[in-house]
Amino acid sequence: MGKTIAEKILSRAAGKDVKAGDYVLADIDRAMVHDITAPLAIKAFREIAGESAKVWDPSRIIMAFDHQVPADSVTAAETHKMLRKFAEEQNILNYDVHEGIAHQIMVEKGHAKPGELIVGADSHTCMYGALGCFATGIGSTDMGFVFATGKLWFRVPETIRFEVNGKLEKHVYSKDIILKLIGMVGSDGANYKACEYAGDVVRKMSMAQRLTMSNMAIEMGGKAGIIEPDDETRKYLRAIGVEDFEEIHGDEDAEAKTVELDVTGMEPQVAKPHRVDNVVGVSEVKGTKVDQVFIGSCTNGRYEDLKIAAEFLKGEKIAKNVRLIVIPASRAEYRKALKDGLIDIFVEAGGIVEFPCCGPCMGGSFGLIASGEVSVSTSNRNFIGRQGSPEGKIYLVSPATAAATALYGEITDPREVR
Repeated sequence: MGKTIAEKILSRAAGKDVKAGDYVLADIDRAMVHDITAPLAIKAFREIAGESAKVWDPSRIIMAFDHQVPADSVTAAETHKMLRKFAEEQNILNYDVHEGIAHQIMVEKGHAKPGELIVGADSHTCMYGALGCFATGIGSTDMGFVFATGKLWFRVPETIRFEVNGKLEKHVYSKDIILKLIGMVGSDGANYKACEYAGDVVRKMSMAQRLTMSNMAIEMGGKAGIIEPDDETRKYLRAIGVEDFEEIHGDEDAEAKTVELDVTGMEPQVAKPHRVDNVVGVSEVKGTKVDQVFIGSCTNGRYEDLKIAAEFLKGEKIAKNVRLIVIPASRAEYRKALKDGLIDIFVEAGGIVEFPCCGPCMGGSFGLIASGEVSVSTSNRNFIGRQGSPEGKIYLVSPATAAATALYGEITDPREVR
């Protein structure tokens, strides 16, 4: 019996041949923390290794401030101050408030490569798997252990292979596909599984679209969201200056459960409140009045997403009584959008464009909704209170559906707009 990509990567990291169900102590290639999870990780590290201890390898640890930036309270400012001091003392690369969302930075700065084992103190670390690595979110205490030792225990996960084939409708994107898959298997349908995305439709996707798919593996319980490296992977890595990497491919006879999806004729998808797996076609919620539209996050804040939204908003005005918030995922994506005139389009349409950060995604910064308000969002979670008041409602959509909705002030099928 052959091995899956997940089994092969964890075998390499553990230094021995392992299979699904085995428990291994594996060497970590890269670790990431951000401004919310880093303080607890540092506390755990000091309890494990001592107050004056040094991390196992500072060149393999990345820190980024993205959740509460610029600091939105004195408490946040003091936290940032402490983290800057720790990063300087430990010689850790700290992107501070300069670059944007940690997950996007990890990918575009070349900190995630095919075949690697990467951990991040954030559940959406699984996004990096679009590059063919095994990337997974861990708790801050576990990260403290990684800081001290460079290792972590894992149970090697079984794999679910999602075969996506067919022909996509106009204005149907990878966000619609991943929402559909999550709706099919449920929020716990892939618990502790390696979600492997494959099929003709996935192979034709750009890296931006793939990152969206892998980002949301956790929303069905997945341990990782992996796409096997191919020409698109190599092209992306070369474009960002990464030449040194080792691809790992799964075997054809590897044991994996298969879930098939034919996207032919599939309409844009919407996750209704208050569960990501509460997914329906846009036709079922079309006409729902909205108060705010958020286009951004680590899920859909890349240049390609912004360009899709701008195509709807160019020369138009957003609906009266609707707030449109646009937040690029990183400084690099922001600059590309700025250079191509996308920022002007959003501002001219009546939108608010913020500097790269998580924004309202986790409900801890600006752009929060009030009781009874409805948010349509390109982010990854619509839990109660996620974007503000627990009495508000969040619908998850693609950038196309979000932009169309901003124009009309109600959930709108983008295929009916242009």
